[in-house]
Amino acid sequence: MKKSSVRVSQPKYAQLAQTLLTEIEAEVFKIGDQLPTEFELCAQFGVGRFTVREALKRLVELGVVSRQARVGTTIIASRAQRGYRQQMGSVIDLYQYATDTSLHVDRSTRETLDSTTARFLRASPGEVWLHVLGRRFAPDDPLPIAHTQIWIAPPFRGLKGMKGNLHQAVPFLIEEQFGEEVFTVEQDIVALQLDAAMARELSATPGVAGLRTTRFYFNRRKEVIQVAVSTHAAERFSYHSVFKREWD
Repeated sequence: MKKSSVRVSQPKYAQLAQTLLTEIEAEVFKIGDQLPTEFELCAQFGVGRFTVREALKRLVELGVVSRQARVGTTIIASRAQRGYRQQMGSVIDLYQYATDTSLHVDRSTRETLDSTTARFLRASPGEVWLHVLGRRFAPDDPLPIAHTQIWIAPPFRGLKGMKGNLHQAVPFLIEEQFGEEVFTVEQDIVALQLDAAMARELSATPGVAGLRTTRFYFNRRKEVIQVAVSTHAAERFSYHSVFKREWD
């Protein structure tokens, strides 16, 4: 089976950020200490300034360091603060999100689609899909950041490993077991208020603000592989996107 390029190790900046976070948690660097300068980190890890800056940016987003011009990077917390901020830039970033967090599977069943669900999934009534329900958690945080339901298309409904705590992206598992690669992801985000049932799933207060993301994963033939719907308590989750201009 051909190995997909998505299975290579995570980006260098993410590796560097994780290393520094581990050292901060282990008190190699203590609160109030300064991290080495960008140039020193470049030399220590053999990477460029872009990689170092992106790693430090992630630590800032996690709430463990602050950065000031002519002052440097200061440790302000010994561990990542509550909440999760997702980096958005590519399909690999979506895979990284699943690696950074864990999905606790509450239920996994095969379900025959009625007309309403089939229309939503861009499928046909009577098809049998794998339906997975669960909650996603950030490290060291007892409160879930999202309630997630995943629909997996019939050719892949025999997917193994859909129980317990998952630390891999479901499309990665589909790729690994069936050789089907994700080519594009279509995403919609809407704001909402959490109803009583969803608030209970998220251990949140009914009526508070939430975000719902719906993602359709397609293969190269533009066929749906998987659909994921995640509802987030807004106070525990945010998105960060960077858009770059493509020049001819």
